Amino acid sequence: MTTAAPRAGEAASPDVLRRALTVLVVSQALGGAGMAAGITVGALLAEDLLGSTGLAGLPTALFTAGAAVGAAVIGRVSQRRGRRPGLALGHGAAALGSAGVVAGAAWQWAWLLLTSLFVYGAGTATGLLARYAGADLAPPERRGRATGTVLLATTLGAVAGPNLVGPAGSLAHAWGIPRLAGPFLLASVAYAAAALVLLLWLRPDPLLLAGAAPARGPVAAARESGRFTPGVVTGATVMVTAQLVMIAVMTMTPVHMAGHGHGTQAVGLVIALHVGAMFLPSPLSGMLVDRFGPLPVAAASGVVLLGAGLLAGLAPPGGVLWPACALVVLGVGWNLALVGGTALVTDAAPTERRASVQGLVDVGMSLAGATGGMASGPVVAGGGYPLLSVAAGALALAVIPAVAVRGRGAGAEAGSGTA
Repeated sequence: MTTAAPRAGEAASPDVLRRALTVLVVSQALGGAGMAAGITVGALLAEDLLGSTGLAGLPTALFTAGAAVGAAVIGRVSQRRGRRPGLALGHGAAALGSAGVVAGAAWQWAWLLLTSLFVYGAGTATGLLARYAGADLAPPERRGRATGTVLLATTLGAVAGPNLVGPAGSLAHAWGIPRLAGPFLLASVAYAAAALVLLLWLRPDPLLLAGAAPARGPVAAARESGRFTPGVVTGATVMVTAQLVMIAVMTMTPVHMAGHGHGTQAVGLVIALHVGAMFLPSPLSGMLVDRFGPLPVAAASGVVLLGAGLLAGLAPPGGVLWPACALVVLGVGWNLALVGGTALVTDAAPTERRASVQGLVDVGMSLAGATGGMASGPVVAGGGYPLLSVAAGALALAVIPAVAVRGRGAGAEAGSGTA
């Protein structure tokens, strides 16, 4: 016996909503493993192949730039065809890019490695865009918790991925492939499985349940609306700033630790804790958003990110505990900004243009990540890791709370204007 799919805009039954969330949770767990495995060793692989610490941030810049392109394409496809084909396309591209990274490392072809890292970035965009699919399924007063549920699922794979660096490296070595390319073998399999799960089981489509109508894409949507609403601008600025800060510090932490004698297993543990902190607090962040509103949560993220930057910059380099604590705090701050910003964008974006606008916002996040990843290497090479960490935290405190306060004022002004 099958359950009939609801028509566009028609309220979905609890069973349909639970099924869709379950499929999203499974695909996110698989995609999280692929994402975290690459984050753990990307900088080390580039440093080994290119022979330069100053270029160690290049992989993060490349796959975050690839995520920018992926976010735009996935947003456009989702608006035209639905979340299912859009998200599946992103995971499939990430699987292909992961395989290309393995081939480039095995053959010592830097051009193939770097090109494939760009394609691999589609997985990062897909994993983040899936949070909007969770929000599609929930009423406004529960969107924070629905977003948090989808993001939490990423934790399962994201924490497991870095801890499989050793076994995956051993498997790669047994096959005549450099050890550092091993995690990308894992990523290729995980992303392919995530795409298959979505294609087979994400039915009916969450965007269809939300009643969205086709649009011509993110650029056309922006032109049709004339301008982005204050809620979209505020949410986008919060998430873009947090992404830049988080990527910059996270990218250079493995290089910083390796330079002080820590092995890949220690680096993998720290990154696993960081990625877990990026997603594990999502249900709590969602509850805070639903209870207090997204703006206070967004403002708090700036303070938390400053604390992470100070902790990372002042941590003794010889141990693992302090860098791990710093990156855990960094992940929590990023999570608060992401969940709060997502609620702002989802609430403010018109339903008929929702997916395309969300995709365009995530393009900005990805470009910010690319900037942070590219700039982090030269900053560390010229001024050191402590300078990078403290400066990144100060930027978060300077921008995010100010934007949140301004967003609160704009919302009050809009409310008085319509009274």
